[in-house]
Order: sequence, then C-alpha cells, then structure tokens
Amino acid sequence: MGKLITRRRFLIGTAVVGGGLAVGYALKEDPPANEALSNTAKDGEFALNAYVKIDQSGQVTIAIPHSEMGQGIMTSLSMLVAEELEVDFADVKAEHAPVSPVYANFTALMDSLPFSDGHHRGEDTVGAWGMKNLGNLLGLQATGGSTSVRNSWEPMQYAGAAAREMLINAAASQWNVPDNECKAKKGQVLHEKTGKSAGFGDLVKLASLQEIQGNISLKSESQRSTIGKSQPRLDIPSKVNGTATFGVDVELPGMVYAAVKLSPVFGGTVASMDEKAIANMPGVRKVVSIETGVVVIADSFWRAKKAAEALPVTFDEGEAATVSTESIFKQYEEALKSDEGRSYTEEGDVQLKFADAGNLIDARYKAPFLAHACMEPMNCTALYQDNSIEVWSPNQSPTLSAWFAEKIADVPSENVTVHTTMLGGGFGRRIEIDYLVMAVQAAKAIPGTPVKLIWTRENDIQHDMYRPAAMGDFTATLNAEGMISAWHTRLASPSITRNFVERLLPWAGADTPDNTAAEGAADLPYAFENKLVEHIPSPTPIPVGYWRSVGHSYTGFFTECFMDELAVAAKKDPIDFRLAHLKDHKDFTDVLLKLKEISNWDSPLAKGKGRGIALHESFGSIAAQVVELSVSDDKSVKLDKIYCVIDCGTVVNPDTVIAQMESGIIYGLTAAAFGEITIENGRVQQSNFPDYEMLTMAMTPEIVVELAPSGRPMGGVGEPGTPPIAPALANALYDATGERIRELPIRKSGFEITA
Repeated sequence: MGKLITRRRFLIGTAVVGGGLAVGYALKEDPPANEALSNTAKDGEFALNAYVKIDQSGQVTIAIPHSEMGQGIMTSLSMLVAEELEVDFADVKAEHAPVSPVYANFTALMDSLPFSDGHHRGEDTVGAWGMKNLGNLLGLQATGGSTSVRNSWEPMQYAGAAAREMLINAAASQWNVPDNECKAKKGQVLHEKTGKSAGFGDLVKLASLQEIQGNISLKSESQRSTIGKSQPRLDIPSKVNGTATFGVDVELPGMVYAAVKLSPVFGGTVASMDEKAIANMPGVRKVVSIETGVVVIADSFWRAKKAAEALPVTFDEGEAATVSTESIFKQYEEALKSDEGRSYTEEGDVQLKFADAGNLIDARYKAPFLAHACMEPMNCTALYQDNSIEVWSPNQSPTLSAWFAEKIADVPSENVTVHTTMLGGGFGRRIEIDYLVMAVQAAKAIPGTPVKLIWTRENDIQHDMYRPAAMGDFTATLNAEGMISAWHTRLASPSITRNFVERLLPWAGADTPDNTAAEGAADLPYAFENKLVEHIPSPTPIPVGYWRSVGHSYTGFFTECFMDELAVAAKKDPIDFRLAHLKDHKDFTDVLLKLKEISNWDSPLAKGKGRGIALHESFGSIAAQVVELSVSDDKSVKLDKIYCVIDCGTVVNPDTVIAQMESGIIYGLTAAAFGEITIENGRVQQSNFPDYEMLTMAMTPEIVVELAPSGRPMGGVGEPGTPPIAPALANALYDATGERIRELPIRKSGFEITA
C-alpha cells in the first residue's frame, strides 16, 4: 500500500521551533500553509506540522484531532502513528490538537448528510465525494458519529510513516550510507552493516530538513505489532491520579465564576429583572443579560449560584408555555395519520401486497425525550482582552467553538484561541455551543478577567438539546412459509439535523432529508420483497440534538421489537427467523451465529427467566446482543447476563472496543430502564439524578463481549453498542412474561430493574 507524497503535499509550512520535530500528513492535494502544531511547540521541540512532535530527548508527542471524552481515542489514534513511526507505544504521549482545517472531519459529514451512503458504498457516490470535498473546504474539526478512527485511520498512519522516513534519511545522510540500508526500531535508527545507531532525539534537527521522495508504504496487517493488540489507555493514569484537566478543573490567576438563571420555558426571554436585589450579596461582581436568561458573576461559584437563585427575573415565556408531553405525542399521532411524509426506502408495492394479504400484523412504538446527562455539567472558561478571546472548553468541535467565540467576542479570527480540555462525557451534547456563548458573553462584560461559567445539574437536565421523542407505526404481513412479504414503517419525530443547523445558522434550516430521522429503519439488512419506510417531520419547541447513536437509539428499539413480534406470529425461533431473512448477508449471519453460540441460546431456562435478542447495524458496525434476565411476580427485574458480538471491521485497540460496547450497553440500559424527560407547560419536569435516574453498578450484570471482524470496511465503536440493548431487554421481558413492551422506559409497563 503506497501513496505518493511530495514535499509540497506533506511539509505543510516547514518550521523549526525549540529543539523538536513535528510531522504531519494532509489528505488535501493543495493544503494552505498551516503552522498550528508549530505554535504548540515547547522548549526542546521542533515543529513540522500536523500530528507528531519529537523533542531532542526523543520524547514523541502525538496531536490528537478528536476530543477525548472517555472513548479512548487518544490511545487508538496514537497507536496508528506509533505503529508506523517504529516507537514503543509506552514511550509516546498524546495531547489534543490545536484548531486547524488540516484536522477536518469529512467522514462525519459524509455519514450524516442525505447525499451519501458511506457505510455501505464508501465514496462510490457523487454525493459522498461532494461531502468529502465540502468537509475539506469547511475544515470542520469535530468528534461525533463514531468517526474518529475512520477519519484519521489513513492520515495518522502516513504521518508516522513519513516521520520515520525523515528520521531514516537524516541518519543515512549523517552516516553517508544509503537510506535503504537503515531502518527504524524502538525509537532509534539502525545501520546493521556498521553497527551505528542513533536515537530519534539525536536526529530530529537534521530530520526536520529532509525531503520526502517517492512512495511511502504502510505495513501490511501481518507486519503490525501495535495495531490490533490491546494497549493501555494513555488517559487513564492522569484520571486516576487527578492530574487530568477537565473543563471544570481549569484555574487561572484572578479568575471569577459565573452561574446562570435560564428561562424555565424553551424559547423564553427576559422581560425584566431587579439587579439591585442582589447588589449587596457577598462577592457579586456583575449581572449580564443573555438571550435566554441571566448570567451572574461572582468571586466564587457558590456565591454566583446563590445570587442567581435570588435574582428576581420575570420571563416572557412565549408560545412554548402550552406544550406538554401529551400534546407532542398527539401531534405525532396526527402526523402519522396524514398523507405527508418522506420516503427513505421504497421497494416493490407494499400497499398492493397488503391489499391482497389476509392477515396484517401491526404495532405502534413510542420513545421519550432523553437528556445526555454528562457526568461533567456544561462549563467553559473565557478570557476577553486586547481585542482577543481565549477559551478553555470541553467541546466536541473546536472549530465551532472558535467560530462562535469570534462572533460573540467580535474579534479578528487570528485573535481567537481555543483550548480543548478532557471531556467528562460528551454523547453529542458538547457539539453544541450554547454554554460557550454564555461564557464569552460573561467574559466580554469583564475585560481582562478570566470567567469560569458552570451549569448546575438542574441547568444541565432542564436546558439540554434532547434525544427527540419519537413514534413509529409498523405493519407487516407474512407469506405461507412464515417469511415477511411486506413491511411498512411510518415514523414521526423532529429533524435533529435541521434543529442543529438552525441553532448555528438560523437562515440555513432548509427542509432537506435528514438521515438521522430514519437511520436504522430505512437501511435494514433483512430482505423483504416489498418495503416502504417513511418519516414525517414533526417539529416541536423542544430543542433536539445528537444523542449517543442518534436515530438508531429509537429505530433499533422499534425495528427489533417488531421483528420479534413477527417471529412469534410465524411461530419461529427469533434468531432463526432473523437468519432466514439474512441469506445475502454473511457478515450479519456470522455475528448472529456467534452470539447464539456464546449465549447458549438453545439451553432451557427456568420459570420466570427470559432471553431476548436484537441485531442492529449503526455507524458501519454490526452489533448483536442477548439479554438474560429474571422477573419476579411484582415485576422486579434482575439482569442476569448480557452477551454482545460486534463486527466493526479492522480493530485498532481490542480493549477499547470491548470497553465501548460495555459503555454503550450501560448507557442504553439506563435509558431503557429509567430514561424519560417529560414536559408540562413548556417546562422539563426532571431536574437531577433523583428524578432522572442512572443505572447503578449493583444493577449492572456481567457483560460478555466478543469481537468478530469479518473483513468488512472499518466501522465505529463509540455508539453501536447502544441501539440493540433496549430491544434485547424488551424481547427478554416478553420471553419471561408474555408481555410486550412497545413504549420506553420499561417502568411505564410496571417493570423495575433492581440490584
């Protein structure tokens, strides 16, 4: 595997800084001069851009273009560079990359917009090609959609390989020997004929002057020693010893603190307030009016919080004050009755088949609004001074953070600095910029003083961008052989992408197809001769956003529960029924068969116990899960064991994949068991963990994860573990009790998960 890399293409702005080397690779054919990594070089480092820095002691530091929010991306991406650079993985360090277009995440754009089918056809569509080029044009640096490794897989390997070749060239020229007689190994360059060797640190200055000629080849799979083998997480030691810096850990000299008081109704604005009422409270520095509420600045967060709570504010609640959960679901019901809707999949003639069928099977499913509930509430620190703005933020898009910091502070783009900290959870919430905008507004009110703005948990739960509530009507018919001959899905929910875009660019919210609205329902792997999948956009005043696994989080529940209902109607085993509809998909079949084996699916269960299966593809990966549980007469549920099989294509760090499956399962179980945001009079009724519950460790069963790569293209792993768990749980409850769950959370049907 080789790629021609010219000096112009590879050395993006040659620079020597301090005493180290930074090496980078850009996919762009003609990239702009970019010295972003050079600007991060410390004493003892040379910089050459964009992914690798090596100082004269030989320390290798890898710039990670994606946000570390617990998914282990600093480790996985560092492995890509270390593999090709020929350095021991234990000897590398990782840091968040600066903001730069060279780190653009074009894979996320290709996957999320309606013009591509990146998971199944790669770039083999005009739309996918267009979205890739748009991504390069925008230079949008972002983390989401389980795209980090897929997006950086090639450039970071080539970065390591190119750095290796530059170091080899430097050694060869110093020793006056041919390049091809030298090799890199464990942070050194060796010349076996003469026995000479030199460490990377000794060669770095000369290496920074080398030109890359000809092709650079990557290792074959059989030659790899790092990729594909579990490596220790680079971020764990600092998280254990307390030295990791999350957004809430940022401390700056002279820093003050800010708390917010926001409109209790979505879309509400401040009608009046009485600043004098808190003017004499201890430590209060300033009150700043913002679009949706008020920011109170004080010399400690506690004082800011108490003053914000005491501040008398009257809000103009607006039109959303009459909205409730009940009214929203009635709206969805009316939408599903209408003739409107956008077809996402249409094969054969469903209605004609239904007209000829003697027996139709139908079901309606419902899923609630859900909050992200990141363990670290929203926060941001900002410093406005000298016509510049500097922010420290746990974010999923430093590019968006920079754009909006520039806009709100009204400073030149070159005077904007964004520091991405560790994220105490993201799940799609930190792609939003509302909390950053508030921090910049507060900092602008006190020039020269850094302001740390922190949301309370109540702010966080009641002012989220929620996973949308959704409703789905499903109808199918079976033929004489018990096979599905026609399948019809109608979904009603708001458009996440349109909602998100309108928040960023109010003028740009066009009525275009939104893959997230029907993903996981429109692209089922099961073969039906007649299939129709429609979505009816049904906007509400409740802001919705990207939540871990996005549309898959509810379509997975809908489709896999309905498949179970059809298996029962056909009087077939749920796994065998699925296999019968997967004859053209060996990868899906292999996953199911492996799951059947490891879960002892065919073994008998005692009375009161049940097993449930679910299979779902998302973000380019296939995940299947079995839940095994026990149910008491009072509907108390004990989760006994969960089995998961994942095919995500090439595996970089097996330990991370397993951890992400466990994480996604627990996140999805929490939502399936307890998760529900309810609205009354335009207000969120939940406020903190006592009424927005989390799954506890005592409730969590043993989780067995098996990796089953089939050779399919690389998929993501951050989200695919979440969609199958709710239907597997619901199907297991049916197996144990004979009661169907068609609405989440399961406690709405009286079931309670217990320790």
